[in-house]
Amino acid sequence: MTVTETQVTWLTQDAFDRLKTELDELIANRPVIAAEINARREEGDLKENGGYHAAREEQGQQEARIRQLQELLRTAQVGTSPTSAEEAAPGTVLTIKYEDDDDTEKVLLGSREEGSHGDLQVISPNSPLGAALLGAKKGEDRVYALPDGGSMRVTLVDIQPFTG
Repeated sequence: MTVTETQVTWLTQDAFDRLKTELDELIANRPVIAAEINARREEGDLKENGGYHAAREEQGQQEARIRQLQELLRTAQVGTSPTSAEEAAPGTVLTIKYEDDDDTEKVLLGSREEGSHGDLQVISPNSPLGAALLGAKKGEDRVYALPDGGSMRVTLVDIQPFTG
């Protein structure tokens, strides 16, 4: 993937609406943070003004979150999950089985911004596991890289559309 390619993120309508509300609130809060910075600046010496530096740091964090949300919402694929599930794709619930483990685990392949759905863990298609599973068909084994440099084999046991 080149730097100029856009990564599409699958989101339910609920998640999109929640993130849009958060973005609107952050943007509406910009004047409050600016006023706080100005008030702290007037307290005197900026080198030793902890309140001023804290307000500037908060402003930086909010601006970073605004940019993150704007990009996420700009590239979001909103709506329903796939109606059929022949292969692993964003918006599908995957039943997976790890190598040397008899238990299976169900996960939603989607954005971490989706949040949790009951006991359903969300894995990003951009994560090593999610990327390995993308495009996999029922019964396929895939190998993905572990943080320690090793690798893990996982079997895709079942695929279902996400129903919310």
